[in-house]
Amino acid sequence: MMDAPSPQNVTALLKLRELILSGEVKAGERLSELALAERLGVSRTPIRTAMMRLEQEGLTHPIPTGGYAVSAFGERDIHAAIEIRGTLEGLAARLAAERRPTPENLLALKDCLTALDDLVIGRGVTTDNFSRYVELNERFHQIIIDLADSPVLSRQIALAVALPFASASAFVNVQASLAETRILFTVAQDHHRCVVRALEDGEGERAESLMREHARLARRNLELALRSHQTRDLVPGSPLIRFKTLVAV
Repeated sequence: MMDAPSPQNVTALLKLRELILSGEVKAGERLSELALAERLGVSRTPIRTAMMRLEQEGLTHPIPTGGYAVSAFGERDIHAAIEIRGTLEGLAARLAAERRPTPENLLALKDCLTALDDLVIGRGVTTDNFSRYVELNERFHQIIIDLADSPVLSRQIALAVALPFASASAFVNVQASLAETRILFTVAQDHHRCVVRALEDGEGERAESLMREHARLARRNLELALRSHQTRDLVPGSPLIRFKTLVAV
């Protein structure tokens, strides 16, 4: 059994991740163990461990002179991250469907779908209740991953969604804030509904295709968000994005 991470390791990881995502440590900047240890009030070893962990998440990368620097991302990087997530979640949906889940197996997923319907169709997602949508949306995706019953696939998906703009709920705040993107909540919910039906019917290929298309909604949200400086700040990890390479459609 692996030992639990020490409190200092956890503190260093959380604080360093926040410094990077907030832009307090700039994209391309070399990370100094000594300076960060003093800034965060921990020893250098937890800082080194945090840098290695953030490399796995894609937020840092090793540099030839030694140590790590903060990663930057362009259009292709972000689109690739979203596509990878969609591909892996599509595979999870296909495996789940091929296992022909029983009504009892699907009960939690249907309960989640009903709660999402109440929020999206009934009340409408707003900046006041979007955190509830994030919770339900992430639960929906996780239940499908669990139904696939593949620890290997589950680990790969966890790695794929580590980047802040690759997760299933990455742009919910943008959707809730921009009138022109709110319709995408309805589209996304229809995807959810169709995926559940495909799982019920054992339609693996359809479930896979739906999940891949579902992931691509994030690309539309990102492109819309980057049209103005006001909405850019709503994009998680926006300080890491090279905005000049992104063109909205």
